[in-house]
Amino acid sequence: MHALGLVVEEAAMKDCGPPPRSWLFCPADSNKKMMRALESDADAVIFDLEDSVAPARKMLAREMLSLLPPRSDGEPVRWVRINPIGTEAHDEDLEALDDFDIDGIVLPKAESGDDVDDLCAALAPRSLPVHAIVTETAASLFGLLSYRKAASALVAMSWGAEDLSSALGASSKYGADGELAFTYKLARSLCLAGAVAAKVQPVDGVFADFRDEAGLIREARAAASEGFTGKLAIHPAQIGPINAAFTPSAKEIAHARAVVEAFAAEPDAGVLSVAGKMVDRPHLVQAEGVLSRVR
Repeated sequence: MHALGLVVEEAAMKDCGPPPRSWLFCPADSNKKMMRALESDADAVIFDLEDSVAPARKMLAREMLSLLPPRSDGEPVRWVRINPIGTEAHDEDLEALDDFDIDGIVLPKAESGDDVDDLCAALAPRSLPVHAIVTETAASLFGLLSYRKAASALVAMSWGAEDLSSALGASSKYGADGELAFTYKLARSLCLAGAVAAKVQPVDGVFADFRDEAGLIREARAAASEGFTGKLAIHPAQIGPINAAFTPSAKEIAHARAVVEAFAAEPDAGVLSVAGKMVDRPHLVQAEGVLSRVR
């Protein structure tokens, strides 16, 4: 099993190297698509047993996932999105987990940290990192702070607009200006704040139009500037722009190192001058975050 899959206690992303920038969804009922995903430049591949697999094909998808070839050097880490808690398919997914060579579990439609705890209890004595998708139901929007007390296996949180739109009975997730409507901007912001409060990776949601590279680049760059450190993807063509958006530039890295070195030299200082600009403790935290994402 890959290093990520060996986490037992403190499963924080920062302890497993830089967090994945790109999380590529791939239906588990297509061997061709799974192999293509593993050959991509994605940092993490999410083999999907949920939305992209029809109920009649879920058993086949589990079988195909169990037959994946051995790992190759440098391939993406392997995650699986199981079905939601409370469904028969969820229980069947858990029963099949021992047959999968995976590094972590993506839990859809999570409504609170209790769902993460319930999943971890069901997995015991096994332990795998958990990435929770946390805004796919109406109730989920009221539970974001609860992830602070969730099991230590929680390592990432992302948000989803499509299922939330369906749950709310919305005709569209976009406003008249073509931007996300307020409800979905709220969900996105709550996911970001909830993940940071829980000290796990905040992952931005999917950009649905995989042919619109310019739109993807704008959205990914905006997400990175707001504090997200990765993004979900639905097509291999999205990987390059996503990886680029969430990779610190040489200039950002150099500045971050200068800030960290300045405070290391004067550990009792509250405010210092770096490159002619005043920096304080919040800048140090920000600099450490940049360096944690250097590959």
